[in-house]
Amino acid sequence: MVGRALAAIGAAFLTLAVCCASQVATPVRAATALITSGQVAPHSHPAHTRRTAVALRLDPHWRITRLGAEHAIEGWADRTSVLPGEPVGLHVSSVAPRWSVTAFRMGWYGATGGARVWQASRLPGIPQVANSVDPVTNTVRTDWPTSLSVPTAGWPPGAYLLRLDSAAGQRFVPLTVRSPDTTGRIVLVDDVTTWQAYNQWGGYDLYNGPGGTADFASRSRVVTFDRPYDGDGSGQFLKLDLPTIAHAERLGLPLAYATDIDLHAVPTLLTGARAVVTLGHDEYWSTAMRSEVTRARDAGVNVAFLGANAVFRHIRLAPTRFGPDRDEVNYKAPSDPMLGVHDAEVTVNWREPPVPRPESVLTGVFYECNPVSAPMVVTDPENWVFAGTGASTGLALPHLVGPEYDRVNPGVPTPAGIEVLTHSPVTCRGVASFADSAWYTVASGAGVFASGSNWFTYGLPEAGASATTARVVGGELTNLLLAFAAGPAGLAHPSRSNLAGLNEFAGDPVARAYGQ
Repeated sequence: MVGRALAAIGAAFLTLAVCCASQVATPVRAATALITSGQVAPHSHPAHTRRTAVALRLDPHWRITRLGAEHAIEGWADRTSVLPGEPVGLHVSSVAPRWSVTAFRMGWYGATGGARVWQASRLPGIPQVANSVDPVTNTVRTDWPTSLSVPTAGWPPGAYLLRLDSAAGQRFVPLTVRSPDTTGRIVLVDDVTTWQAYNQWGGYDLYNGPGGTADFASRSRVVTFDRPYDGDGSGQFLKLDLPTIAHAERLGLPLAYATDIDLHAVPTLLTGARAVVTLGHDEYWSTAMRSEVTRARDAGVNVAFLGANAVFRHIRLAPTRFGPDRDEVNYKAPSDPMLGVHDAEVTVNWREPPVPRPESVLTGVFYECNPVSAPMVVTDPENWVFAGTGASTGLALPHLVGPEYDRVNPGVPTPAGIEVLTHSPVTCRGVASFADSAWYTVASGAGVFASGSNWFTYGLPEAGASATTARVVGGELTNLLLAFAAGPAGLAHPSRSNLAGLNEFAGDPVARAYGQ
């Protein structure tokens, strides 16, 4: 089956011309090397349909080495994504008198990991007014003026980090250059709504107020993209998203790039696409996001959820003076003012009243608990995703389940014919259970994969994994992406329910809590 999938996409392989490209590997060579050894495959570059107008210079020095003091330098972009050629406003606060910014395209560049595409230097530094806090929603806002308009003419689609540099420190600002066309491509989606939900810059996020983890009552009900990200400024990109992007580019597959804000804003984003892959921890979904992915699945577009807890929180998006879809609304409670006005848009968890729509209808799996840390245990090694990986029944891959996990739970709405691929014993908050990854297919021929764990991508060689873990997880994702690139994967790989052999679902407390 792997050979058939490899052959099917061979003719579709295109190359991106960059200034320092080495000989490009075919998908067959790259995939074979990855599955069989878990080692770095021959150098390849992401596929695009035309040459780029800029030179990409591989740069091993893209990382931050001088973070500096908090608020020494930081910034935010007034768009989460742009089409190539569209400018983006950069809003920067700096205590140093001069600063510079360098744009790096992030992906598969061998050990380098980043390619420099643009730079501006000796820009005047101005410390901006810190922020304001809305007393009703505890929304932390900045009103910083535009420091610089960043041009993106000639930038190839992809995931970018803009690095701010000054004598006082460094920070990142993430930006996605969205693909103008997704036809025939695997669409990689950066989960920026979840990054923002966990962003504690200014002392508030959608979980906590200034008092920390015990301050749930003072949390934000609305967070805004009109502020920097905390930490190094990159959100969850480096830890959870970049390894998958690098892995997919390494295979030389036809790819497209977007954010989940684009899923919300562009109703036909996935029309004609081969697959959509949500990266990392993709928890926060609007109605439009969920509707577009569901529509695409039912039209034959494959779907992969590479983290747990996907499609769990229901959000709305609203404009600010800086642009559309800049505010992210999530009350986590019926206190949402939409209650009784537009019940389907009340921002509780998707599975909860007043209009319950559990995530398992789309993802196949049902979020259960956190935190855990456990091995991922293979239960269905004969499934096609494990072909060529050497996986065997009971193989335990350490430290791949956590901190949040999902489970296939027949006590809640679950797609017919779902197949459990890994079934990993866990104990969460004193209760023994299982974390599952799963595969199901639908009438359109589309296949849907859910990893069931936020740490699944830690098993990729691009994330630093090695030996058996890299071989199995890297090979599994390779098989999945190759099959996705060939078309509706369910036609060649229909799911077959194997729940009859898994008896641990009886009396499930989550099923009872859901009211089934």
